[in-house]
Amino acid sequence: MLGQYGHELSISTQGRAFYEITKEVNKHVSLCGYKTGLVTLHIQHTSASLLIQENADPSVRIDFESIFSRLAPDADPVYEHNYEGDDDMSAHIRTALTNVNLSIPISEGSMVLGTWQGIYLWEHRTHGHNRQIHLHILGQ
Repeated sequence: MLGQYGHELSISTQGRAFYEITKEVNKHVSLCGYKTGLVTLHIQHTSASLLIQENADPSVRIDFESIFSRLAPDADPVYEHNYEGDDDMSAHIRTALTNVNLSIPISEGSMVLGTWQGIYLWEHRTHGHNRQIHLHILGQ
């Protein structure tokens, strides 16, 4: 029989960085006990995003940060929006270029992720924030 499971994850960040949340999401996939289904994640913010990315080599995340600092630099004089600081508009641009939603299939009771894939919250602000991610699982 088809069922649903929901939970809100609260993640505290220490500033701009990648925070792997794969284990936390896996915990809820195990708790619901579904053998097949779909996990949906939605971050409720406009200055942080969600990614599925390489989890073995940290240089991948360093390179992402380097490229995005060029695409959306902090304190760019072209920005009008800077109410919350020099990193405000650049954080919004980074979020717009990435994802606020992810969907991951469940098969045989586990998320279908590749060998080197991990789920990340990417904090785009330079200072720490408390981030909420809504997790919803539909399955049987």
